[in-house]
Amino acid sequence: MTRVAVIGMGGTIAMAPGAGGGVVPALDASDLVAAVPGLAELGLEITACGLRSLPSPSIGFGDLVALAGTVQAEIDAGAAGVVVTHGTDTIEETALFLDLTIDSDVPVVVTGAMRHPTSAGADGPANLFAAIRVAVSDAARGLGALVVMSDEVHGARFVRKGHTSSTAAFVSPGFGPLGLVVEGEPRLRGTPRVPLHLPAAPGVSDLRVALVTVALGDDGELLRLGGPAFDGIVLAGLGAGHVPATMVPVVSEVAARVPVVLASRTGSGPVLRHTYGYPGSERDLLDRGLVHAGFLDPAKARVLLQLLLANGADRAAIVSAFDHYR
Repeated sequence: MTRVAVIGMGGTIAMAPGAGGGVVPALDASDLVAAVPGLAELGLEITACGLRSLPSPSIGFGDLVALAGTVQAEIDAGAAGVVVTHGTDTIEETALFLDLTIDSDVPVVVTGAMRHPTSAGADGPANLFAAIRVAVSDAARGLGALVVMSDEVHGARFVRKGHTSSTAAFVSPGFGPLGLVVEGEPRLRGTPRVPLHLPAAPGVSDLRVALVTVALGDDGELLRLGGPAFDGIVLAGLGAGHVPATMVPVVSEVAARVPVVLASRTGSGPVLRHTYGYPGSERDLLDRGLVHAGFLDPAKARVLLQLLLANGADRAAIVSAFDHYR
């Protein structure tokens, strides 16, 4: 019998009302599986284990190292697919971490919920059902880590949360979903994973990589004061990858000391390379040694940079890795 492993990390999908008000993590992975109608009719062996019971803002890189190890162990033990249930606030970062660290064609699918199980119209059971169907789909093999929400299948390197509360919160700006789940059947189009694998080095949790968002009138004082505390920086620049001219000296100084990756705060589209030439433009910053993030959004660029640094990558290796996302 085909086996699917479900690994619980917590999040809204596993929450229930707490004594102090609001919902808190309370359900384990077996509870979630038991609440999904129609799974028995699929003829699958579904195993469930709870690895963490956390709201996703509290998940750190140490938890992701443990998760990658558990996912790989399930694959090595013969699982045909792996589903991770997770909070939606950081689901896109966890998905990219798994995309980079799991070197297998076996589908790894991350899902969650926007509405907790005791709310009207809870979406968790439907999302988990769809995720399991995708995890055993031959068409999902070799696509890397996937996020399945609201019957849409998104690639880990594209997806991001685009709304605070809508059940249709997840989007892949500029690319769209890789497929849909229609009447319970995955309909996917092949988009091979990026050929980049980085071990989930335990030291990743010992590093600090900052994400600094640039704003109108920014003079770089936050970067100047905080820069020395970090091993690397992701700069979420304005527009196509720009900073105010007053910020350029600080950015240049920091980039001479640690890797600085240039991304865009806009939410869609890649950083440009040579359109603008004024001080603080993308061309000026890249000439000063910043690393081009490609189409990766700032949060994903931070995950990649953190993993690269944990694996001892030098500047050339960092540039080469980010070039996969041109």
